[in-house]
Formats: sequence, C-alpha cells, structure tokens
Amino acid sequence: MATILLIFIYIFYIGLGIPDSLLGSAWPAIYGEFHVPVSYASIISAIISTGTVLSSLFSTRIIAKLGTAKVTALSTSLTAIALLGFSCSHNFLWLCLCAVPLGIGAGSIDTALNNYVALRYNAMQMSFLHCFYGVGVTVSPYLMSLALSDNLNWRGGYRTVFYIQLIIALLSFFSLPLWKKVKATQQEDDNICVLPLFQMIKRKKIWASCGVFVGISALESTCLIWGSTYLSDTIGLSADMAAALITFYFAGMTLGRFLSGLLSLRFSDWKIITIGESIILAAVCILLLTNTASFAVLGLFLVGLGNGPIFPNMTHLTPILYKKETSQSIIGIEMAFSNLSIMLTPVLFGFLSDITGTKIFPVFMAVMFAFMAGCTIILKRRFQEPLTILTL
Repeated sequence: MATILLIFIYIFYIGLGIPDSLLGSAWPAIYGEFHVPVSYASIISAIISTGTVLSSLFSTRIIAKLGTAKVTALSTSLTAIALLGFSCSHNFLWLCLCAVPLGIGAGSIDTALNNYVALRYNAMQMSFLHCFYGVGVTVSPYLMSLALSDNLNWRGGYRTVFYIQLIIALLSFFSLPLWKKVKATQQEDDNICVLPLFQMIKRKKIWASCGVFVGISALESTCLIWGSTYLSDTIGLSADMAAALITFYFAGMTLGRFLSGLLSLRFSDWKIITIGESIILAAVCILLLTNTASFAVLGLFLVGLGNGPIFPNMTHLTPILYKKETSQSIIGIEMAFSNLSIMLTPVLFGFLSDITGTKIFPVFMAVMFAFMAGCTIILKRRFQEPLTILTL
C-alpha cells in the first residue's frame, strides 16, 4: 500500500514541476506581445518565489495541523487555478497577480512531500521523486513549443498544462483515503518538532546546508527563466526552437536524477553530490569556451545532468544530519532559501543582462556553481564533527 501511495506522490511531483519551466519557455513570445522589457521575466519569477518562500517557512505548522495529504491536495489545486489565470492573461499585471497563488501552492507541496519521502523511503526513491519533477519540467516546455509554433499562441500552452494540472489535483483528492490507510499500517510517530526560525539561523551548519540549496536553485532558475532567451538572443535561435531545445536541460536533469536513484544502491549521498558537481564543472567550461548552438545545448544538458541529483540527495541527507524530529522544520528553511534563490537569481541576471546582454549567461553560471561547490565543502567539513539533535 505504501508503494501505491509513492506512485501517487510521484504523480503529484510531476505537477510541481510542470509550471516551473513554462515562463522561461513562453517569455520570448510574451514580452514581445506585451511590449515590456525582457528583464520583466524576473519580476514574475520573483513574485512566484516570494509566495514559495513564505509558504515554505510557514508550511511546517500547517502540515502539523492538516497533514501532508490535505496540504498536497489543496496546494495542487491552487497551482491549477493559477495556471488557468495565466492562460487568460492579457496584460503584464494579470500575470503578476496569477503568480501569487502559483508560488504559494508550490512551496507547500515541495516542503511537505520532500520531508515525507525523506523520512519514510530510501535515497533511491527520493531521487526518483525528483526525477518525476524532471518529467514535469521537461514535458511543459515541449508543450509550450508546440503552442508557440502555432502563431506564438503561448496562452494555448498554458491552457494545455492547466488541464494536466487539473487532473493531478483531482487525483490528489482521490488519494486522501489512501494516506490514512498507509498511516495506520506504518505505526510510527509522526510528531513534528516545530523549531523557531531564530534558533535555526544561529546554527552555522544549517547556513552551509542552505547555501548548497541556494546554489542548486540559482543554476536551475537561471536555466528555467533565461535559458530560452539566451539561446534566442545570444545564440540566434528562433523563439519556438529555443523553447524546444531548452528541454535538453530538463531532460539532463531528469536523467541525472534517474541515474542517481540507481547509483544510490552503491554510492553514498555525498559521493553522488560530488559526481554531480564534477559534471557541472565540465558543463560550465563548455559554455564558457564555446558559443555555437550545438555546444550551448550540450552545456545546458550537462548542467541539468549534474545539478539534477544534488537536490534530492541533499534533501535525503537532512533527516540523517539533523535527526528526523526536526527535519520538517529544517527542510522548510532549506526550501525557503532555495526559493529565495529562485526569486533573486533571475532578478540579478535580468539586471546584468540589461547591461551586458544575455551573453553573460555562461559567466553567471560559473559564479553560481563556484558558490555551491564552496558551500558543499564547508558543509562536509562541519559534519565531520559529532552531531547533536537541535533542541528547543
């Protein structure tokens, strides 16, 4: 029965990934139609991420009260409503308004399901969970590219994705009785220790852990929001071709997480994280040294391949490093910092691209990778010390 529930959770995580890559794929067509600067994509991204950050920070108490199942069902429905709003948008302000529920819903799903799987399933199943997120972010740019090839009809792309998300939301309500049955058979303590934010931020280990998530999300959000625009404006591809080819990044991320699940049978979380960062280093070198379409797409694919496994393995480490009683609170702040990075990084890149153009993309990626790798080194060194559970 727990296996059946895990399959449902995988489907819900597809729903988490589906909206994340749409804006970046559609933006070359949107900003031209609405006659706004290209950098305005970062405003919408920032609004989504603000909602996600706040949702991640406060979701621990909500999950403790309502439970993971109900929070997942309500949040998935909220993202479906937001996608419907995007498909009906006729000005930039409406896009900004619809971004609010999209961010709030995503943050709650992310925090709730990550902790649930980290506590009850192994590293392979955690990697496969995030692999299904990769399925979502891979499929949606392809669907958007089909819509864009039809007279730049980006609204049709959002509408198609809304229908998919609506089905996932209905499944989340359909699965509510299953969650209760699984909980009854597991016979384990589900008590959640809600840690005050001020206490968590005093721990240097948590800062290092959050720093890794900031780096992961910086690389991912830059590709999500600006990858298509980079391929279009700097490499010289058409908007629909750029939207189609950015799927190579998401395909790499999905493949990386699938392979991570298999490798977890033999290698530790730390070892897989190191392998991932080595692949990103190679990818960044390719992006820095070449500017042809084929090598740009290869570089983006390798960034996804290397970056993909790091997030699930870092998440799976959290209950191990900080103990399961406090993992919900700590994963909450990790997701908050992750989404803070998603909020601020595209804004920073948008500001820089207004000055230099999107040609700065490879350099920006290199800097974000260096930050993530540095935080990983610090975290590994700190956890060579004996660990103690956080106390109130």
